[in-house]
Amino acid sequence: MKFQKLPIYALLLGALVSAPAISQNSSSSTSSWGTPAQTETDALTKFPAQSTNLGLPDFTKVVEKTENSVVNIRTMETISSRGRGRSGPGWSFQGDPDAEEFFEFFFGPDFFPEPFSKRFGPGPNDRDSDKSRPKKGDRQVPSGVGSGFIISKDGYIITNDHVVDRADKVIVTLNNGKEYDAEVVGTDKRTDLALIKIDAKDLEPIEIGNSDALKKGQWVLAIGSPYDLESTVTSGIVSAINRDTGDYLPFIQTDVAINPGNSGGPLIDLEGKVVGVNSQIYTRSGGSMGISFSIPINEAINVINQLKDTGTVERSRIGVAIGPLQEDVYKALGLPNDKGALVSSVERDGPADKAGIRAGDVILKFDGKTINKWTDLPRMVGQTKPGKKTDIEIFRRGKNETLSVTVEAIESKGIKSKKTKKPEVKQENKLGLSVEALDKKQRENLNINGGVLVYDLTDEAKESGFMKNDIILTVNNVDISTVEGFNEVAKDLPKDKVVAVLVLRDKMTQWITTKPNK
Repeated sequence: MKFQKLPIYALLLGALVSAPAISQNSSSSTSSWGTPAQTETDALTKFPAQSTNLGLPDFTKVVEKTENSVVNIRTMETISSRGRGRSGPGWSFQGDPDAEEFFEFFFGPDFFPEPFSKRFGPGPNDRDSDKSRPKKGDRQVPSGVGSGFIISKDGYIITNDHVVDRADKVIVTLNNGKEYDAEVVGTDKRTDLALIKIDAKDLEPIEIGNSDALKKGQWVLAIGSPYDLESTVTSGIVSAINRDTGDYLPFIQTDVAINPGNSGGPLIDLEGKVVGVNSQIYTRSGGSMGISFSIPINEAINVINQLKDTGTVERSRIGVAIGPLQEDVYKALGLPNDKGALVSSVERDGPADKAGIRAGDVILKFDGKTINKWTDLPRMVGQTKPGKKTDIEIFRRGKNETLSVTVEAIESKGIKSKKTKKPEVKQENKLGLSVEALDKKQRENLNINGGVLVYDLTDEAKESGFMKNDIILTVNNVDISTVEGFNEVAKDLPKDKVVAVLVLRDKMTQWITTKPNK
């Protein structure tokens, strides 16, 4: 199956640009944004349905209550006035004879069947055109559209990380049409959540619901900006809860029509309370196929509170490798069912080792909470404050035992907020790109064997068309698999010669050509 974070809707050439489309798991938890509902009331009584032939609920009262809390989010990217940005193919080499020669060499003389300037318009090197004159300074171009929802009267807004990830400027439009520049307070890539803020007062925050109370078949609706169609309302039912898609979070699966541009918008119950953050879809077409995934609001609020307070998200570990309990295994062990996590190995001198946990143990409960699925344990541990001493119930040799484990902090890439910048790294290559290695899981998810990730770049690199989070696959047909390999190739590139770089961006490969000028 293909799970995809919702693409943000690109505003250029009517095209869609795919995005790269994931807490406290307790119904009694509270947050600074509000208290989740403790019980599920009869929302149809609170908002009675109009008489219809099908007997379906009337969502108008819910929409009236919530639509002013939903915002449209537009993002801008800063590029050089001569850069290609996202304007279309070839803008970084318009009128450049060396670049034209390069593409004709690889793709044949008919690659440009018409004169280059006739196909793409005058380029920066076409001296007979006023438009060819280089412009001074940088400019900002639209890069995408998403959704979000207000959670405080003073302007805090929840959205997805992938909506604001590459933005140099974030613009929020309220339902009344007022626009504000937004500050990115913090982001968390692991959960695909972001907290942004606008300088405004007396806003209408949405009421926080309780995602733990959701049930299959329950009516829900979404409000957002699919394809930049602001304040669009769609409805459906909860198809599944705690859906595991391979990401860190258990998702709410619905059949609500979710499309590019809905990213970061709210999933709302019939009481008018937000129960999820729309994040991913299953698609073969790029649009809705009736299978969408939302981040449970209980999980989201825990992350958002940490981003607001510290700009980072703390997570914990206990140092075990775990797996599921297969039927033949739990029966052989004398367990009644497959609830729990089977310990396959224990890290030496780690928290679990110090607590006395051994390979072959079955962890049944953590901090008093039953592990219904083995994938519950990493989330439970991760949500525990580092340094906390916690009871852990295990099954060993036919008996239940309770041990005490002290969880420790784990460092994860991509967790720190946008407030926290990476340490300054000297640009030692002629492409002006700072890169980092991809781990095994990232490569598996992208279905690639090599590549390095761009996490910072110079203005000259932006001008050439490179972007943050590009995956560099080859440089002049040399495969790139390590940071050292990239730096070795990039530092010796000839000056003023066209260099061809193959990048993976938004799950699509493309060539970028550039001329090192130093």
